[in-house]
Amino acid sequence: METKVDEIAEGIFRLSTWVAEIAPPAGFTFNQFLVNAEEPLLFHTGPRAMFPLVSEAVARVVPIERMRWITFGHVESDECGSMNQWLAVAPDAEVAHGALGCMVQLNDLADRPPRPLGDGEVLDLGGKRIRHLDTPHVPHAWEAQVLYEETTGTLLCGDLFAHVGNGPALTTEDIVEQAMEGEAMFRSSSLAPDTAIVIDRLADLAPQTLALMHGSSFKGDGGSALRDLAKAYDERYLART
Repeated sequence: METKVDEIAEGIFRLSTWVAEIAPPAGFTFNQFLVNAEEPLLFHTGPRAMFPLVSEAVARVVPIERMRWITFGHVESDECGSMNQWLAVAPDAEVAHGALGCMVQLNDLADRPPRPLGDGEVLDLGGKRIRHLDTPHVPHAWEAQVLYEETTGTLLCGDLFAHVGNGPALTTEDIVEQAMEGEAMFRSSSLAPDTAIVIDRLADLAPQTLALMHGSSFKGDGGSALRDLAKAYDERYLART
């Protein structure tokens, strides 16, 4: 395996590892996102076994010991499996997550106390601004969150829009139908009465780039893509008959 590095927005780098054995023949990408700023931030760590690949990829952009913030959408091995390995190599790094996630998971799991974030709270990284948004159970897990980088209009949206394949780092093509095909394959999303409502609220941000954990990231009208995703979930899984 190899981890590719691509800049998908100014100062935001996609680190992508394609695993052929998952969902063959298309395979499945595991993507992390490095926000390069005075205080660098990593969104998703990858699982523990991928730490050598991911850390080497990060080091192509910034020295790994300079990492300041370690974040992720929810507590799951591919999101935060190597969290403590990152804390070990970066002495000033802190895990930052929603207050709920810190209370129910990370206060116990992280080797150093995490930084709890309130809904809507902004981390000023120096040159980049990261806004934390609570999204309970969207796409899954009680402590789910997404992050919005305000200066580039980039939504770090975790498992939303997840799809198979090893496509380009950044696409302008429709990603909603691919996401629905992925949902039909994995059935990974929590389907709550407010699932579509939460996604619609994210659309109000009008992001210009959608940074996906699994699959190609998207450049274009992110608000419309999110509304189309919410509509697709509503019509296919949530609408009452």
